[in-house]
Amino acid sequence: MHSLMATAIQSLGTTILDRIGNTPLVRLERLAAHLPGIQILGKAEWVNPGGSVKDRAASSIVSAAIEQGRLRPARSGSGSSNLAGSDKVQHLLDATSGNTGIAYAMLGAAMGFPVTLCVPSNVSPERKRILGAYGANVVWTDPNDGSDGAIRKARELAAADPEKYYYADQYGNDANWQAHYHSTANEIWQQTAGQITHFVAGLGTSGTFVGTTRRLKELNPRIQCISMQPDSPFNGLEGLKHMPTAIVPKIYDPSLADRALEMETEAAYRMAKRLARTEGMLVGVSSAAAVAASLRVAEEEAAAGREAVIVTILPDSADKYLSERFWEEEQANA
Repeated sequence: MHSLMATAIQSLGTTILDRIGNTPLVRLERLAAHLPGIQILGKAEWVNPGGSVKDRAASSIVSAAIEQGRLRPARSGSGSSNLAGSDKVQHLLDATSGNTGIAYAMLGAAMGFPVTLCVPSNVSPERKRILGAYGANVVWTDPNDGSDGAIRKARELAAADPEKYYYADQYGNDANWQAHYHSTANEIWQQTAGQITHFVAGLGTSGTFVGTTRRLKELNPRIQCISMQPDSPFNGLEGLKHMPTAIVPKIYDPSLADRALEMETEAAYRMAKRLARTEGMLVGVSSAAAVAASLRVAEEEAAAGREAVIVTILPDSADKYLSERFWEEEQANA
């Protein structure tokens, strides 16, 4: 009787892949309270199972690689931790500053393929622990070289042993921006009932900005799409690139931006604390930088007497940054 009942029960619940995307759009009411006719909205990407917006790109890259036969995961039921020495199962290899690596590691554990990541050694302790918990193989690179140093190391490993590694190359993989073209942009359009007037996003791989912008411009060419990057090559905006001095991602298209903003690390730190204390939202540093950029746009629009619906991406929460010292520093405007 038990076996008959078991075979009749359908699969319940969802898979990890099913949970990626369809994230909430959060209204930052108190932040924009002094600006009549202005709404600032943030896409809460920490709701993804891996805790960041990078789940979207990583799942798209992995799915495309499997479909193309470039990545061969284990059979169902076999964990990746037992496959590190297998000649039949390739390692997914990539450079990352943390969040994409966490997403890869999560997917590798769930789908049965080993993951090797090149990561600057100065990423937060929380990120290091998460990568270790998922069982990823990590090659730590010189922190002074930033994400570019990790990219160079990943390219070196891929060239030395192409049979062992599938080099995912998130910075040059079209599946990265396509994830946002097909999901993020359409979600924003639906969640704002087509009323979005401005889109703001930070530049790391640039996939989020490029993919979302391309689709939003198709839906309404009048939407202003604004990119944001650090104001200096030496900054604390983990995951973001200062494009003039960095290895520019192959997928980056600067012509898509109606405007490019630069953000100071200190302004992002102040905004992170402000959001925690006035909105009840603990967000990561790149999220805070995106909100700070959005507020600047909002204040300009209000000063010009225009209404606006400004949407930005909140890549992750503060969970991986709570060890940062700025949380404990006194701030007059907090």
